[in-house]
Amino acid sequence: MSIHLTYREIGAILGTQIDSDALIEHVSFDTRQIYNGAETVFFAFKGQFRDGHDYISNAYDSGVRLFVVNTVPADQKYTGAYFILVNDSVKALQELAKHHRSKFRGAVIGITGSAGKTTVKEYLGTLLQGDFSIVRSPKSYNSQIGVAISLLGINPTTEIAIIEAGISEPGEMESLEQMIRPTIGILTSIGSAHIHNFRDKNELIGEKLKLFQRCEKVFYNAKIDLPTSDKFIAVSSDLIDLYTDPKSYTGVLGENLALALACANYFHISESKLKRAIQEIRPAALRLETFDGINGSLIINDSYSMDKEALAASLQYQLAISGKRKRILLAGVKNSEQRQLVEEVVQDFEPVQVHFIEEKDLPKIDLSNSVVLVKGDRSLKMEQFASALRQFKHETFVEIDLNAIRDNLQFVKSKLPAETKILSMVKASSYGSGAERLGLFLERIGVNYFGVAYPDEGIELRNAGVTLPIMVMNTERSSFRLCIENKLEPAIFSIEQLDEFIRELIYMDLTAYPIHLKLETGMNRLGFRKDNLSALIDTLQSQPEVKVKTVYSHLATADEPDSPYVRQQVELFRQLSQKIADTLHYTFDRHILNSDGALNYPEYHFEMIRVGIAMYGISSNPIMQTNLKPAIQWYSILSQIREIGPEDTVGYGRNGKLENGGKIAVVPVGYADGFRRILGNGNGGVYINGKFCPTVGNVCMDMIMVDVSNADATVGCLVEIIGKHQSIDQLAGRMETIPYEVLTSISKRVHRVYLES
Repeated sequence: MSIHLTYREIGAILGTQIDSDALIEHVSFDTRQIYNGAETVFFAFKGQFRDGHDYISNAYDSGVRLFVVNTVPADQKYTGAYFILVNDSVKALQELAKHHRSKFRGAVIGITGSAGKTTVKEYLGTLLQGDFSIVRSPKSYNSQIGVAISLLGINPTTEIAIIEAGISEPGEMESLEQMIRPTIGILTSIGSAHIHNFRDKNELIGEKLKLFQRCEKVFYNAKIDLPTSDKFIAVSSDLIDLYTDPKSYTGVLGENLALALACANYFHISESKLKRAIQEIRPAALRLETFDGINGSLIINDSYSMDKEALAASLQYQLAISGKRKRILLAGVKNSEQRQLVEEVVQDFEPVQVHFIEEKDLPKIDLSNSVVLVKGDRSLKMEQFASALRQFKHETFVEIDLNAIRDNLQFVKSKLPAETKILSMVKASSYGSGAERLGLFLERIGVNYFGVAYPDEGIELRNAGVTLPIMVMNTERSSFRLCIENKLEPAIFSIEQLDEFIRELIYMDLTAYPIHLKLETGMNRLGFRKDNLSALIDTLQSQPEVKVKTVYSHLATADEPDSPYVRQQVELFRQLSQKIADTLHYTFDRHILNSDGALNYPEYHFEMIRVGIAMYGISSNPIMQTNLKPAIQWYSILSQIREIGPEDTVGYGRNGKLENGGKIAVVPVGYADGFRRILGNGNGGVYINGKFCPTVGNVCMDMIMVDVSNADATVGCLVEIIGKHQSIDQLAGRMETIPYEVLTSISKRVHRVYLES
């Protein structure tokens, strides 16, 4: 979200005169999610359980100086703060959203209905991505506040906004329509949700139709009884027959996909593109935990909810991956109403064996050659049934503390001028922490750009829903089209590469495509040198197909304070980038510093810096390291303990021995997980209950043996690999490598757990 308004402008929108031109980029109503307080306006909402006015002090401490409130605080401690007094903070937020929406000239798709809004939105986003720059409602943000927040996510590059609108009472849609003002509408369904708040079904339909009064076209589910016209177009699920096997999308999911396809056709997406995009819809729409189960089964764990749409989506996923296997549904139900719902939805997916879980024990079922869906309301703790069916439990896991990452970025940002942007490096699966999850989180807290090493990493972010611009540092001829289709921005480092990329753009009839120029200033890796700058400038001046977004370089010794080589590199970078700037009729950003460099050389921030491993609390700068919080912990459990004598040997090659005998324990982590072989034979170890336990013998592929003779160890207790007692730096030292390699070497089979409060 980047609203780019001054205090003065926000005050004018909300009816208050403020004599300040300080810039606001972000809107917040949750102090836990404030990243750059100096550029944030805080809205204090009075909710049913919490009053945002109670958190003004927290927001102020986070750097916020502009507040929208229903009541101005009585105390005088908020020096330099401005308070905009309004009757209703929610309506004030909506007024700001209306203003932001009024400046947008692209298409706005408004989606409403009793069910299916989020599914249609996600389907449609997948169908349109690559052809358009899209902003869509995050999660299920379709309430009075959620719609406003969604609209404020529209940015200067947006071409289409897809916004959900949900109502529960008469009179709500009018205010939503005034904010959204959709140009295209989609009506998914009319069901029983909230109907008790309306006189009858006709009043409910009438309320939902208020969203579409300014629309050019409205696509609606053909099952809804509405008269068709030039504006209102009924859509049947038969439409999907043209694009995919109709058996793949049955029932409500077929209806939802048909609505998305009809809308995509309106934007002239090619048939071949739609067919390809449909293949990507399933993993984009569902993030289900799938693992091998007992008796050769495959278990799908979706033990979080039991609503109609979610159940249909999970059953559809089960159908898609089952092949010739039989399908079994373990459905946790709380009452007869939920049981009836399951029976109704399952009819579209027969044959399915349905077993209702109403007791604490699993029913006796033959699970051989089956795909088992475990589904139920979260309160029923169905995840325990799913866990009981797991064939093998890998007990090694990595914890990623998102709160620490936020705080670390905030510390780095505090050392920068207010206008300096941050490019977050998320290459190598975001240093092993998972690019999808981290990308969405970093976008939410307000970074400006992403950087990845290869196009497939950028595509992974796009598939996860990331909309921020993404720079790709290594792009070759074979991946140009993938970059363009996914709106990824390549780093260009040679004339030959630039010429090839321009030819691809000409073939695709594109102009002003964003690129990033890499300059060689002393690392002697990739980049344009001083002696080929003239050819580069000639090409940029004569080819409208490309537009330079940033010019950048890398420092060889950014982690060394007062390095003469840094100053030599920066001076060359300044000269070369200025020559490019003098010949172009537009401006671009420059960046040469990483996070260590930003602290060591504050005079060289330019317009943007790159932040990578410092997000995780790792830095070679002592001052920075003191202020950063560790964001990565790596744990396992203790599998078995046994006594051995002085004459006994341990592991392959009989290399392990305890001179006086003692106790050894087995921990299920090995070199296949990233615990390298160099750590064997006492060169490394783990901590158990605060005691260091060195390795005994060689590191195996899937396990290690450690000496627990002096530790209070029991089977099943927690084993620390990286954490409070053993930092990443310390483990990297024992491995004779650097923290970068430690993080990026942790296997994908190691489960990632994300912590956020």
